[in-house]
Amino acid sequence: MRKLSFVMLIFFNGITLFAQTKEEQTIKEIYKSSLTNSKCYSWLDYLSNKIGSRLSGSDNAQKAVLYTKAQLEKLGLDKVYLQEVMVPKWVRGEKETAYIQDKKNKISVPICALGSSVATAKSGLTAEVIEVHSLAELATLGTDKIKGKIVFYNRPMNNGEIEAFDAYSGAVDQRYGGAEEASKFGAVGTIVRSMNLRLDDFPHTGNQSYGDIPKSQYIPTAAISTNGAELLSKTLKNNPKLKFYFKQSCQQMDDVLSYNVVGEIKGSEHPENIMVVGGHLDSWDLADGSHDDGAGVVQSMEVINIFKNLGYKPKNTIRVVLFMNEENGGRGGKKYEELSKTNKENHIFALESDSGGFSPRGFSFEADDANFNKIASWKNLFEPYLIHLFVKGHSGSDIGPLTSKSIVKAGLNPDSQRYFDYHHALNDKFDAINKRELELGAATMASLMYLIDQNGIIK
Repeated sequence: MRKLSFVMLIFFNGITLFAQTKEEQTIKEIYKSSLTNSKCYSWLDYLSNKIGSRLSGSDNAQKAVLYTKAQLEKLGLDKVYLQEVMVPKWVRGEKETAYIQDKKNKISVPICALGSSVATAKSGLTAEVIEVHSLAELATLGTDKIKGKIVFYNRPMNNGEIEAFDAYSGAVDQRYGGAEEASKFGAVGTIVRSMNLRLDDFPHTGNQSYGDIPKSQYIPTAAISTNGAELLSKTLKNNPKLKFYFKQSCQQMDDVLSYNVVGEIKGSEHPENIMVVGGHLDSWDLADGSHDDGAGVVQSMEVINIFKNLGYKPKNTIRVVLFMNEENGGRGGKKYEELSKTNKENHIFALESDSGGFSPRGFSFEADDANFNKIASWKNLFEPYLIHLFVKGHSGSDIGPLTSKSIVKAGLNPDSQRYFDYHHALNDKFDAINKRELELGAATMASLMYLIDQNGIIK
């Protein structure tokens, strides 16, 4: 009996070793394919340099829809189609101007309107400035000290945070809700320090919201570069009565029709189970959005390309989704979920790339303990590729709305240290992308998709 148990132990260990070896070999082939035979860098080159910025509702956003649809069709997928989605159309207008009026001097500073902001008067806006470092501090000042002034939000991202996204989360509330809160106290405008860890002259845009205040109380709001913020703060200390001038001509138009782009490989064993990989096709308008989120778009497309190159036939249906309108509304992700419910689809896994095209470090997961522990047990398969980070946390804004009976969500976590040098700024261009880092990210995503497809999730 002991001899039989020993033989069975060897047998099952052999099966485990075979499976492990097969997985190791497949992942090795995935990385080799991405590094030697990928299309993602050339796809991004076209998106960035031939099409350019892709703000929701713009002509370029529509060009990007048609281009990526055509490229997915060339891969020979089982199905490629568009999902209609109505999106906001916000237009920046002419380049913004601003200066600090200190005694007899006018000192120009770089600014850019924040997304969804209203314009100033055609002649611009001039007013005294009051500096605050948080929404809470604003509330303590009250109407008497704020009315008729421009509120200057000057809380830097915390350089003490190791994870740059934690620094971003700790500061972004002043950008998103700053104008709404300042308006309640009678402010005539707001200027917000750019979400950037370094000091430079690039103002960083991003969306802001007026919440539920009446349109008559909307006030213009703009981001100022970090160098500009430092200068304005220093000058204010010397002259608290100085005035600030800025002019912007942005405009909110009626919603327009746009699309999510979807490509699909039907599952060979469980076609009813859907696995999604995606990024967002829209970008801000200051640059071509190569990191945010052109990189995520082409990496997601490359996952499918890798599987096609390797002749891999997935057990479950794999769907690449290029979402529209993540930047100023999130309507693409919401529409995808709405249609998923209508069609009674069952999603078991969703993976998003929306943190730039830098070297991959791992993933953050929205999963129960059982599934997280199962996935974390695969860490050793990723160690040869310097992937080590498997943590619970935010997965992605576009896959966030997805609900199914049992679903695991994940976000690719690249190295974040340089991301906010480019995020929503004029320098988020193709030349900021490293080809090899981009391809490594795509391979890392494809490897996780492969492992989930082979091993399933715990329901």
